[in-house]
Amino acid sequence: MPNPAPYSREQIAAERYFEETQLRKADTDILAGRARLLNQERLILELRGTGTPTGEAERFAALLRETLAEWERHRGLIVERLDHLSARLEQG
Repeated sequence: MPNPAPYSREQIAAERYFEETQLRKADTDILAGRARLLNQERLILELRGTGTPTGEAERFAALLRETLAEWERHRGLIVERLDHLSARLEQG
């Protein structure tokens, strides 16, 4: 099977623009996720202070931590893709 036609500079630039947009969204989502986790951790402390069971709240905080880790991993992939696209543009 023959190799597909190479991307044009315009196509690469458009893809890079898309990835830059995704990076901004990822950064926004990560900041919001960190704020949600911080609020959840504060809630857990308040519940503990009143002697209220915290099991569900702690499970939710763990889920938030896992989600944040995935968002941060995904952000890293976006950065790698941007680096790759930038290098292709520099090559000409």
